[in-house]
Amino acid sequence: MKNIVVLGASGHAKVVIDIIEKDNRFRIAGIVDPLLPKKSMFMGYPVIGHDDDLPRIVENFQIYGAIVAIGDNSLRQRIARKVSHSVPHLSFVTAIHPRATIGTQVTIGPGTVVMAGAVINSDAKVGSFCIVNSMSLLEHDSCLGNFASLAPRASTGGNCDIGEMATVGMGAVVLQGLSIGTNTIVGASAMVNKDLPANVTAYGLPARIIRHQQPHD
Repeated sequence: MKNIVVLGASGHAKVVIDIIEKDNRFRIAGIVDPLLPKKSMFMGYPVIGHDDDLPRIVENFQIYGAIVAIGDNSLRQRIARKVSHSVPHLSFVTAIHPRATIGTQVTIGPGTVVMAGAVINSDAKVGSFCIVNSMSLLEHDSCLGNFASLAPRASTGGNCDIGEMATVGMGAVVLQGLSIGTNTIVGASAMVNKDLPANVTAYGLPARIIRHQQPHD
């Protein structure tokens, strides 16, 4: 079984670790997090260093891959890019809960996490470093862009296009055939019934644009 490291030690990381343990494809060698003391423990695993220690960690622990266990899309992107630059040969692995439902001809990019009860239906495409959270639904022929996330119980209709870095909040619904722009946030329990542009926050029934924002806000 190949060794991996988990990057991050938040509540989201606890869920990611649980998925990795249940999936049983990789062995967690340790946790990498800049905010925890080295040699402390997190979820039963040692903190083996901070981000800047990764080249040494990969060599000393014979690390095959890593997973960025950070819920915030922007921070997850920043860490993934930093790691790719500092350790370019390191693979990013997926974590897919055994109780997730994955349809035929679905593609899932590296670094993505799919949680318990999530459904990804036929011919859907999930990018890299995404989060498909507990009980969420990405319907058939829909696309979830890199570093995007579906919160718990968020759902899309078929043929939806969720842009890079976008967030569909808890319990929100995106009707079939619609697109959500890059870096756009759909608030919890919103119902999206028309396309949303990039870099906005929208919520309500139906969802309305509340504010505009810059990338990485």
